[in-house]
Amino acid sequence: MSPLPRLFLAALVAAALAACSQAPAAPGPELSPPPPRVDAKTQLEYGGPPPRGPRY
Repeated sequence: MSPLPRLFLAALVAAALAACSQAPAAPGPELSPPPPRVDAKTQLEYGGPPPRGPRY
């Protein structure tokens, strides 16, 4: 086997190995809290969603 086809075959195997080894990363967990639930009475008093309470 001459050096040129052997080099081409080695490059092809290396490219295939590199393509298979890079799997897409899984998305991270959702860390943001869910939006606060709207109370009908509070919405009437404030005209919108209630203000957020203090975070301790």
